[in-house]
Amino acid sequence: MNPESDSLATLDDAVAAQAFRRLIRHLRHREDAQNVDLMGLAGFCRNCLSDWVEEAGGMSKDAARETVYGMPYAEWKAHHQGDANPEQLARMKESVAKNAPKNGAV
Repeated sequence: MNPESDSLATLDDAVAAQAFRRLIRHLRHREDAQNVDLMGLAGFCRNCLSDWVEEAGGMSKDAARETVYGMPYAEWKAHHQGDANPEQLARMKESVAKNAPKNGAV
């Protein structure tokens, strides 16, 4: 896809910010959606989002994770994150391998 003809490039920043906040709120609500499952399906998770916030906003890792999780990361992990099983880890590994950029994407 040509980046210049991609409507994402011209998406209003306020609209993009509103959509991003809605995504974060949705992930906060869906505590049952484990990061390892998100990684296994989509190749990104809450930690990825917080890394992107950290990079884009010049925030500390802890501040960015608290922004995404809505609480300190250690607290979220203690209350909502279970242990990954071998199948989940295998799906995650396969999915993450698909994240290699193609023609400047990602």
